[in-house]
Amino acid sequence: MIHKLNILQKNVFFCILFLSFSLSNVWAWDANAELKANQTLAHFKNKDSSLNNFFSQAYGYAVFPTIGKAGFIVGGAYGDGMIYKQGAITGLTTMTQVSVGWQIGAEAYSEIIFFHNEASYNNFTKGNFELGAQASAVFVKPGVAAQTKYDKGIAIFTDYKGGLMAAASVSGQKFSFQKK
Repeated sequence: MIHKLNILQKNVFFCILFLSFSLSNVWAWDANAELKANQTLAHFKNKDSSLNNFFSQAYGYAVFPTIGKAGFIVGGAYGDGMIYKQGAITGLTTMTQVSVGWQIGAEAYSEIIFFHNEASYNNFTKGNFELGAQASAVFVKPGVAAQTKYDKGIAIFTDYKGGLMAAASVSGQKFSFQKK
């Protein structure tokens, strides 16, 4: 039991260290960040043309070019992104996630969160928006967006970039917002 507790303590320490390091780096506006966001948007649109309906009808969206995720019993994830309102960049966002449960590995993925209306956009950009464990993301592939609906004013699409992770854990995502 003591040996297992030490492993758990080490994992908690690793996760706290990972998140502390991630949060201590203030993401600054730069042309490279905007380029990565635009490349991610183009990639998602090319992968599933039915996403064009979301882009044209959504009040706004958040684009995360890369979210890194790692875990061993306790895990964490972090990513930087850009917020768009009616097609124009309005600010920067960060996503942090802590997870607990059976998990091992590391992976990277891209994510786009669509805001159906002004209320859902404003709720996100107030600052400390959270998505609970019940929120579900759809993996983008041809035609999938045509069958996807908004849930409580948001729709989430992800695309796997690389890595290997197995997990049966509970987690939640927390987002911050910084005006441009």
